Amino acid sequence: MVIAENIEAVLKKIDEAACKIGKKRDDITLVAVSKMHPVEKILEAKKYGLSIFGESKAQELLQKYEMVPDVKWHFIGHLQRNKVKYIIDKVDLIQSLDSIELAQEIDKRAKKIGKKMPVLIEINIGKEPSKSGIYEEELDEFVKKVSEFENIILSGIMTIPPVTEDKNKTRDYFKRMRFLFETLKQFDLPNSNIKFLSMGMTDDFDIAIEEGANIVRVGTGIFGRRM
Repeated sequence: MVIAENIEAVLKKIDEAACKIGKKRDDITLVAVSKMHPVEKILEAKKYGLSIFGESKAQELLQKYEMVPDVKWHFIGHLQRNKVKYIIDKVDLIQSLDSIELAQEIDKRAKKIGKKMPVLIEINIGKEPSKSGIYEEELDEFVKKVSEFENIILSGIMTIPPVTEDKNKTRDYFKRMRFLFETLKQFDLPNSNIKFLSMGMTDDFDIAIEEGANIVRVGTGIFGRRM
């Protein structure tokens, strides 16, 4: 019953944060980050109403895909170009586009199966060397190039901010992302439908929602600590 209780607590927190800004729980998409958690836990979360799961490694996603039917999968980790062909027909959203070379491969593989692949551009908002993603000042030029690919639908942006105990710093990162998101929506770009701002995880998703996130990615808060 622990997962059921965790889900209830997360949904309540989403509800409260959304309410603060005049939104509803249904305005926020919850992605249950299932990476490194067993299939049994995913099936339990599904039983209690969750339907979108996030994985960050292609091999792990492939293993779970057949064992957890009738759900949607988001790819949320760094995606290697040579892995795109394995997951392109299995995911509903790639949240971690971070290079033009990866965009080229996604476009090529999507075209082969007659699919238009929704993607989010990953922003390295804290300019951390250890993290993937483009810098915010690179976004204008990057989106123009990505929008040229006919089998990609540019759908928004995503970030993982630096870990900090200072919630005000976290909020500042989210505010910057919101500004980028609102700016991006003003662009007149082909092959785009800018509607998703993905930010916020277990420790900060409520702040992210207050600052405009409409996708949050929660793992530990649902499944507990990884073994």
